[in-house]
Amino acid sequence: MKRIFTFLTLAFSLLIAMSLVSLSGCSSSKKKGDEPPPEEHVTLVKDYEVRDASDNYRPNWIKDAPEWAKLQKDTEGFRFFSFETTPKVDRETACDLAKTNARADIAGEIATFIEKSLGSSKEGSASIDPNVPDTRPLREFIEVTLAEKTKALIHGAAVVKTYWEKRQYMQSKGAKRDYIGFTCGVLVKIEKDRLKQAVEEAANHVVQKIDDPATKENVKKALQSAAENFDKAKQGLI
Repeated sequence: MKRIFTFLTLAFSLLIAMSLVSLSGCSSSKKKGDEPPPEEHVTLVKDYEVRDASDNYRPNWIKDAPEWAKLQKDTEGFRFFSFETTPKVDRETACDLAKTNARADIAGEIATFIEKSLGSSKEGSASIDPNVPDTRPLREFIEVTLAEKTKALIHGAAVVKTYWEKRQYMQSKGAKRDYIGFTCGVLVKIEKDRLKQAVEEAANHVVQKIDDPATKENVKKALQSAAENFDKAKQGLI
């Protein structure tokens, strides 16, 4: 009986040793480049401390409203935008400005998208070519006036969430001086159809600004899918 027990012990030890050798061989056979690179974590150093806030946690919608909306229910018919102010002297001022400027921020996004759409299309790029003096009026209209005109087209945009912070900025942490500042962020929703209409009308403003028939036709072609593409861009599809 003792001999049988000794034999089983030796066999089990031999089996473990062979397994270790096999594992070692597999590990050594991997090339150096097979291992994934180590992750790098960057810690942002803030020049302030939050002394008070409207919630215990900073909401995710401030950073990325469309991504936040993907995780919610009953949002299919709406598009979401967020806007946050720079530090202001008091909470009321910060939140009033956030609510007022949210619509202007949406209009700015639309105007910027239209400008990029023209610049990236074969038909539209020539119409805003900075090397061609004749395109200067249209470029100035898009860069200076279009956002303001589009702002009047943003109907039905509603503030659905508000978040504010009271921050103590400190020179010792990198701020220019020691002071108290209030920031306020708002989450705005607008019906998808109304947003589409606003983009279409903004694009039409650009087309109507052009007198030359050939240029007008080129710009019209370049912006014919602006509304659909803007919606896709907000969803991260393009």
